[in-house]
Amino acid sequence: MKRILAGATAASALLVLTACGSGSSSTGTTATTGAATSAAASAGGAPVTLKLVAPDYGSGPADASAAYWKTVTDDFTKANPTIKVETTVINWNDLATKVATMVQNGQQPDVYVGGDYAGFVKDNLLYPVTDVLSPATQQNLLKPFADKGIVNGKAYGIPFVSSARALFYNKDLVPTAPTTWDQIKTSADAVKAKGKIGFGLPLGSEEAQAETMLWELGNGGGYTDASGKWTVDSPANVATFTWLQSLVKAGDTEPNPANKNRTDLWKQFASGQIGMINGSPALLPIIKSTNAKLNFGVAPVAGKTGPLTTTLGVADFLMAFNKSGHKDAIKKFLDFTYQDTYQEKFDLEYSLLPVTTSATTALQSDANLKPFLTALPTATFYPFTDPAWTPVSAQIKQIIGTALTGDPAKVLGQIQATATKK
Repeated sequence: MKRILAGATAASALLVLTACGSGSSSTGTTATTGAATSAAASAGGAPVTLKLVAPDYGSGPADASAAYWKTVTDDFTKANPTIKVETTVINWNDLATKVATMVQNGQQPDVYVGGDYAGFVKDNLLYPVTDVLSPATQQNLLKPFADKGIVNGKAYGIPFVSSARALFYNKDLVPTAPTTWDQIKTSADAVKAKGKIGFGLPLGSEEAQAETMLWELGNGGGYTDASGKWTVDSPANVATFTWLQSLVKAGDTEPNPANKNRTDLWKQFASGQIGMINGSPALLPIIKSTNAKLNFGVAPVAGKTGPLTTTLGVADFLMAFNKSGHKDAIKKFLDFTYQDTYQEKFDLEYSLLPVTTSATTALQSDANLKPFLTALPTATFYPFTDPAWTPVSAQIKQIIGTALTGDPAKVLGQIQATATKK
């Protein structure tokens, strides 16, 4: 997700997916699909051309997202001959900047996938979701994700794709998935005795905010309480890091988690060097390419006294600009795009998760995806709607690892001070 975080604007970077691999194809790949205008006119009805801008979720030409969108838009235009779709796929590093320039020049697309919608709402540039999605499609969206698209009481952002976290374990080192912290400790001790790393704990700068949140949720804590009040240095969170300190001091993790990033440890897990690690569906292709014969399992994240009934949820959003006035055509296109066929195709291609109830149910038969999918409907999110989250997230990445070697209360107190600074 370094690609996504680099390309998103500040607000979208806080919610954007943390599950994709790095890399992208060339910037600004444009594919025009659909019937020609004359053919559209002969089919009856006024011809319309929709402009779609989307990010490239692929790692190169072989899995570039332009191919996915060509399939969708070709199929759509066959079913709706009077509507042509022009698709521009841009790599994540340039996406936000290029779209901002389009908007500044009055050339915004009809549909934009992957960016921040709140700023556009402020400038009255977007259709509300009720204008561009049928009631049936709206009701099929997973509620926790759909609710995150609400600005000032009205929904404008439409979740497009999601991700979540679960526990991966090497069955040859850890035969049964641990469900509690005590079981993690016992299993990690056994793995350490075999000369390998018991639990991979990535608290380096890449994505420390995600790993931190998972452990805090496991002890009934988190960054904020139910009312949105910051609780970074709560007793529950301090106790969480005190326990993690003991795990590190016992040699049950890598020697210095503060300097270890998620991607590096995921690769070590895939090579069979780590017994347990929290991961997203993006770990699955790493395992496949590194060690396809790895005997592993996926289970709910272990909490202090039992498995988490929630997990960290993240998503990329879609929005519809109102400048062209193509509301009805956009609605037809979006309803078509959110069909299970296309949701599942995209998710399986890029090791991501759906945002609709029906597609989530359809993918439950995949044993490796099931723990993620089961947790999605009750997912917990970063407090990204609070402006303080931007500096808080940055500070967590910088200093949270020191809570494993110093005073957890002091380190968490520093972050709390940043969160509540007026």
